[in-house]
Amino acid sequence: MEKKLDGIKSRLHDLELEMSSPGVATDQKRLRALNTEHAQLAPIVQKYGEMTKARGDLEEARELIKTERDPEMKEMLAAEISQLEEKVTSLRGMLLIMLLPKDPNSGKDILMEIRAGTGGEEAALFAADLMRMYTRYCDIRGWRVEFIEANPTEIGGYKEIIFSVRSGEAYDSLKFESGTHRVQRIPTTEAGGRIHTSAVTVAVLPEAEEDEIVINPDDLRIDVYRSSGHGGQSVNTTDSAVRITHIPSGMVVTCQDEKSQLKNKAKALRVLRARLLERSTMERMEKETKLRRSQVGSGDRSERIRTYNFPQSRVTDHRIGLTLYSLDRILEGELQEIIDALKRDEVAHLVGSVEG
Repeated sequence: MEKKLDGIKSRLHDLELEMSSPGVATDQKRLRALNTEHAQLAPIVQKYGEMTKARGDLEEARELIKTERDPEMKEMLAAEISQLEEKVTSLRGMLLIMLLPKDPNSGKDILMEIRAGTGGEEAALFAADLMRMYTRYCDIRGWRVEFIEANPTEIGGYKEIIFSVRSGEAYDSLKFESGTHRVQRIPTTEAGGRIHTSAVTVAVLPEAEEDEIVINPDDLRIDVYRSSGHGGQSVNTTDSAVRITHIPSGMVVTCQDEKSQLKNKAKALRVLRARLLERSTMERMEKETKLRRSQVGSGDRSERIRTYNFPQSRVTDHRIGLTLYSLDRILEGELQEIIDALKRDEVAHLVGSVEG
């Protein structure tokens, strides 16, 4: 760890030299980038300085106690050594946390996409249950939810539903939800009382800023059509629904939630940017490293992450081996215990990588 800290200290010195150079003062974009990096590194270097001083004081006290003859002074030095040992341990722990790799998407708003998988109508009904679970969790936290697109079924389920969550904490808390959620229960349509297993996929996409993902208008094919609801009845008498096809990637996004064609187009573009950002991020991760595919999961939507067993009122998160017998409360949005456990597991793995 000390080698990494020495490297950060050296980098901070280089930053300060560059920031004071005349050429940087006229380059606002470069100056902002340098200031941002400086603000990230300066607290680490300051804490490193505190730990270095505490270690020096500790070594000095240990040398003094070796030659001290006075019993009272020896006792005082022993107490000081104990305090300094605790201080060094505490500062080292703080530095380990500060050195953890920062997720570039931390602090972002998100889009959540929930899709029914295997299980037909039962999967669609569970997609509706998950949508309610997440929106209830957001309500509890005081986060703003905005529905973007939905494809409902006749009996109250969803083949697909997309909504945004606006909060600086949204991504850091809900990023763990990406993956396959499995449900085991007796469907209302099952006359024989047999337990069925169905699956729903969840994707958590950080919202992309416009300058983060630049979309060439020439790469888009935009179709408008009349929106419709259950059974095909008309919801709007104008061509307000929008379908956007991103020609280079083949991605297709539709939105008909708003009565305004412009609003639907804006929402569809938000979804498209988020999907393109996700694809770009995953491609970069594949090329650079597999370290982020830790026990908390890769974010791959095909990965089974959790099982909801209704007969036993049991919820199991397979990534960390956590089982809770409180299904009803969890489906009412009380997800914090699971999210906190996943966060602790992520930190433990990241600390291990920093120490290594």
